Amino acid sequence: MSSLEVRPLTGALGAEVRGIALADVDDALFGRIHHLLLEHLVLFFRDEAGLTPADHKAFGSRFGQLEVHQFLPKLPEHEEIVVLDSDAGAKADVWHTDVTYAQSPPIASVLQIVQSPEVGGDTMWSNQYLAYEALSEPIRELVDGLTALHGFAYGSFRSEAEHPVVRVHPETGRRSLYVNRMFTQRIPQLTAGESEALLAHLFTVSESPQRVCRFRWNEGAVAVWDNRATQHYAVNDYSARRVGRRVTVLGDEPKGDDARWAHHQGPGMSATAVKK
Repeated sequence: MSSLEVRPLTGALGAEVRGIALADVDDALFGRIHHLLLEHLVLFFRDEAGLTPADHKAFGSRFGQLEVHQFLPKLPEHEEIVVLDSDAGAKADVWHTDVTYAQSPPIASVLQIVQSPEVGGDTMWSNQYLAYEALSEPIRELVDGLTALHGFAYGSFRSEAEHPVVRVHPETGRRSLYVNRMFTQRIPQLTAGESEALLAHLFTVSESPQRVCRFRWNEGAVAVWDNRATQHYAVNDYSARRVGRRVTVLGDEPKGDDARWAHHQGPGMSATAVKK
């Protein structure tokens, strides 16, 4: 670990890590990587072009059990590795946190870009700790007591989950916003109009440039991110093919403060207060 070099990418989040090979990570080195991930929220490893699918899965498995996605295309003989191919429509150019429509969303992902356009195709991540901390004290007090409904449908697949608007990270204890433009549908304690207005504000805060890092990929580079306190956005500014391989680590159930009000019951009706 003496040769490990860590270069923060921005003041908000993200760091490039050099001097290690992800195919050869022992327990001590993984402990250091895990610590850096909690500190920087997303880590980048540029020199991993030789990472095999088996190596990719082995490294991802150090964080926990790997997901087998319900419908995304897989790498042949490696069902845990999702293939994100722009020629097949894999262009996630909306800010989101992965799979928040599940009861237990992923805790982390490990993405390697194996084919990259010469220009364009960057990915951005945003720090949701800082998004929460940017809110005024009255708004923080409000959102601490709210939940949000997240949902997604694809063909016959349907999933919906209700999570705290503010989650508490199980390892750091820090609070972060936990709503996103792709999957969050509404805040059930509020009227439809109130929910729409508040979510629009929270989305704007969560995506603000001063809380974002942007990574320019090279072929073989790997990113690892903490899905519990970040959002990300794949910039769709390219026409050449872009292919990534991703493993995702199965998650835990997001926890925060208990909801302080019941679900709103309809037009003209006030939600019933629930005492803490």
